[in-house]
Amino acid sequence: MKLKILLPIALFVVSVSVLAQEVDSVAAPKTDKPERDAFGSPWLIDNPTGVISSKNALVFDIQHRFGVIESGNNDLLGIWGPSNIRLALSYAITDRITLGFGTTKNDRLQDFNLRVGLLRQTRSGRVPVSLTFYGNTAIDARESDFFPKSSNRLSYFSQLIIMRRFSRTVSLQVAPSFSHYNIVDESLSNNQFAIAVGGKVSISDKTAILLDYSQPLDQNSDNPGLAIGIEMSTSSHAFQVFVGNYNGIVPQKNYMLNPNKLSEKQFLIGFNINRLWNF
Repeated sequence: MKLKILLPIALFVVSVSVLAQEVDSVAAPKTDKPERDAFGSPWLIDNPTGVISSKNALVFDIQHRFGVIESGNNDLLGIWGPSNIRLALSYAITDRITLGFGTTKNDRLQDFNLRVGLLRQTRSGRVPVSLTFYGNTAIDARESDFFPKSSNRLSYFSQLIIMRRFSRTVSLQVAPSFSHYNIVDESLSNNQFAIAVGGKVSISDKTAILLDYSQPLDQNSDNPGLAIGIEMSTSSHAFQVFVGNYNGIVPQKNYMLNPNKLSEKQFLIGFNINRLWNF
């Protein structure tokens, strides 16, 4: 008699346990993990990428542009010519927001910049692209009579970066932008719309070919920016060396006031170095 009573009770307990496990598995689906970063650096030669550092990460940038390569001049492919350099630090206050500051040799530009991760591509493809906002405010710190007001020293840049990692080998990004100078020469407009297209093709785990093309859409539309280079990276370093026609480094300087003509093949050698610390 006791066996007849205990057997139904045991079967009932087992059935409830199995049902509970099934409910838990339905209620807690697998996490849709974010895709790995499409690029190995916060810079794709002359344009920022949509890469956002993890919280409490510190990044140090060294960006260098040598002089224009001129045939017949004894300047070692522009390396001994006039150069431009930018040093910068950026810090990730959250997993989605990075604040930074940089100083540039030419025009003594001091820039304060911001990156905000709006969307992150997922491995399942549910979110097909990453979306990042990049913006800066730059101050021209030269002593000059060209600035009747202190506010005339300011310029601004904003860019929406659409980035996708297609595979372990190929990544691309498209980035429309807007630049503004508070004061410019009378022959120029204060505003400049542009679009940049760039990509990376990995040839090994730590080496990739980079391409960066920048197209102004109104004024300066006949003088786009083009650069091609190679990147060597580790988990905490990225080194890019390239040939291109931009030397301003700060984006709005390149888009609005670049003196080097692509049509006249005024190219220069440059490099970017990025060092990352995670705290």
